Amino acid sequence: MAAVGAALAPWLAAGAVVLAALLWWWRRRRAAAGGAGRVCVAVLGDLGRSPRMQYHALSLARHGRGVALLGYLQSRPHGDVLRSREIRLVPVAELRGLRVGPKLFQYVIKVIVQAIQLLYALLTIDQPSYILLQNPPGLPSIAVAWVACLFWRSKLIIDWHNYGYTIMSLNHGRNHPIVQIAKWYEKLFGRLSDYNLCVTNAMKEDLWVNCNIKAVTLYDKPAAYFKETPLELQHRLYMKLSKDYEPFKPRTESVSSNAERSAFTERDEKKGHVIKTRGRPALLISSTSWTEDEDFSVLLKALENYERYINEGVKLPSLVCVITGKGPLKDYYNGLINKMHFKHIQICTPWLEAEDYPLLLGSADLGVCLHKSSSGLDLPMKVVDMFGCCLPVCAIYFECLHELVKHNENGLIFRDSNELAEQLKMLFLGFPTLEGKLHNFRENLRASKQLRWDESWDQTVLPLLGENE
Repeated sequence: MAAVGAALAPWLAAGAVVLAALLWWWRRRRAAAGGAGRVCVAVLGDLGRSPRMQYHALSLARHGRGVALLGYLQSRPHGDVLRSREIRLVPVAELRGLRVGPKLFQYVIKVIVQAIQLLYALLTIDQPSYILLQNPPGLPSIAVAWVACLFWRSKLIIDWHNYGYTIMSLNHGRNHPIVQIAKWYEKLFGRLSDYNLCVTNAMKEDLWVNCNIKAVTLYDKPAAYFKETPLELQHRLYMKLSKDYEPFKPRTESVSSNAERSAFTERDEKKGHVIKTRGRPALLISSTSWTEDEDFSVLLKALENYERYINEGVKLPSLVCVITGKGPLKDYYNGLINKMHFKHIQICTPWLEAEDYPLLLGSADLGVCLHKSSSGLDLPMKVVDMFGCCLPVCAIYFECLHELVKHNENGLIFRDSNELAEQLKMLFLGFPTLEGKLHNFRENLRASKQLRWDESWDQTVLPLLGENE
């Protein structure tokens, strides 16, 4: 047996050398094929509902960099992403339906399977110079991305949107063992990154003080297509939505059977141009991922008070309240909405195509934001998009909201449903007048000439990448 082993030893050694040489050759070939500056933009979530990561991909593509955009393909990404020749979508299958054993066991198995899936995906793309990873979710993606960077000799950039452990604490409480483990993991592996971006100065400070992580603030900014919607496009959108959603249909029958009308607009038969209908309802819009950090009962209670104001004789317009988005609590809130019986308010909860969402924001009269940051350190991107469309916002208070919403300048901040109801009454009194705070807020937003995503990204991220090519 010893003689056989001795005889095989040189062959095994030679095989190991050949295998190592082949691996070295394969990596060199992948590196040569990849070209300098390729970036993998990764999120262990739905790409269609990850606008900031789509914006990163588009900005990189605009500068001629090849991009592998990796994540779940549950919702359709924006058309600009799909049309870009520089961006290749890398789908990761979402793990569903594991219902065996205790919840802790299910969670551990899910993390292990996700780690294997993500590592396989990251090791089978063309070699990137950088992996740009969204956090959260960071478990297991930060550790897996770090391993992939070791393999590829790439740089790891983490884009901190929030802390994952604070989101977990909404369900389990801050002292739960899983939350504490997630907190330890996030801080430990977060330090292994080469560069870090974050969404607020408050988070930048917290990362440095509590995690010893140096980050650069890249505020969310609206993309160029978030802007006020011309009346003609508003009318087309309303007509399209009226096919599926009752609140967009006209309230009364037209005298002429040939008139093209929605709840908000109509086309002048003689001149052919679009006008806003007399006595139209006000369009109130909110968007959500239907998660625990947004309590929509606050809005529903405020709408009940608004209905009461009208019944008491206050001269307020009828409301169409549109709440867009997908998420785990949507069915729960739809159940509550179906039990409400309003005479002057209609509510619908559509999922809009990526191209229609900015058009609706640009057509609305007022936005409402119920996002309460789990960490108190991130800002709601929906408000950024609303401001891009010059849409005033009523937003619920949390600690760093002042970095975005300036009370009595571009919107109002409220703390409960009663305060929100009072703000709705004040803003819509005399609607659709071109006077009052609602109009002033919109004019302030128009005059602000806020920075757009492309300019902000070029100023903040491009130098970071350029320094390290």
